[in-house]
Amino acid sequence: MDFSTSLTPHWFKTTSNSEDSVAQQDLKLHCQLPRHIAVIMDGNGRWAKENGKSRIEGHIAGVESVRDIVEACAQLQIAYLTLFTFSTENWKRPEKEISALMQLLIKVLRKEAIKLHENNIRLHVIGNIERLPEKVQQTLNETIALTAKNTGLTLSIALSYSGKWDILQACRKIAEEAAAGALDPKKINEQLIESYLSTRAIPDPELLIRTSGELRISNFLLWQSAYSEIFFTRTYWPEFRRKQLYEAIRDFSARERRFGLTSEQLKDNKAR
Repeated sequence: MDFSTSLTPHWFKTTSNSEDSVAQQDLKLHCQLPRHIAVIMDGNGRWAKENGKSRIEGHIAGVESVRDIVEACAQLQIAYLTLFTFSTENWKRPEKEISALMQLLIKVLRKEAIKLHENNIRLHVIGNIERLPEKVQQTLNETIALTAKNTGLTLSIALSYSGKWDILQACRKIAEEAAAGALDPKKINEQLIESYLSTRAIPDPELLIRTSGELRISNFLLWQSAYSEIFFTRTYWPEFRRKQLYEAIRDFSARERRFGLTSEQLKDNKAR
């Protein structure tokens, strides 16, 4: 399916223009595109405060950025996009804000489910989903089932998620199997642990983007981001659009990813 064409009648208002098409073509020709991009979408509240709006209005504005980034990644044929939507720590926020966020999530999912499906995007969810309200779980499951067979971009939503929780739940399952005699502790290695993480169905992110100027990864994909290239930007999430995404991809492409090797070793490996 020609994604750029199919988006025109079905998807976002921010459809690709000629200038953007040129920018995308330049990226495809001259940059090493990451297979998996993960994003810590931060700054909705501060954006709202600086613009005289409520926090929930900031979250609503952030939805427009989600739409634009999902569209751009699909057009660039990025295979995986993971968005840090609601962390385990976010449960500590005021109950009123949490309730509003859950209602917004239901509304967005119901509105966008068919559009995701029509554009060959598969929805995937990671996190402690059982903590979410029943209506949210139901809406998520319906959207996941609808898009399960799609073969384009895999859009992963991290909900009620934290990196520590992910590692902890993996360790518990491994320990339970070892205690039951179903698993030899001597066979526990990195690959085994990864097979118990909530991200076992998707590759580790090559590029991790954090918006709003904060210089930390805030308990997100701790195991999986061990060798991710991290791109920090001062731009608040509601103002982060495809132009900023392209900047992050160009920065990523210019980096030398050594994975513990020296530059000389990398050159020798490429020469072989």
